[in-house]
Amino acid sequence: MLAILACPSCKGKLVWNEEKTELVCRGEQLAYPVQQGIPALLASAARELTLAELEQLKS
Repeated sequence: MLAILACPSCKGKLVWNEEKTELVCRGEQLAYPVQQGIPALLASAARELTLAELEQLKS
């Protein structure tokens, strides 16, 4: 399923963050929550990633 999902803002690839149950867009630096297996791919549901989270994604 992840292969067909895209960031609603930039249409870029999303990465699964299992620890936080979120889909992450590195390009837009946003994280979208996934609740009960359903991703909330809405701008209003997204949160901005912190600098620490961005650094962790780079490694």
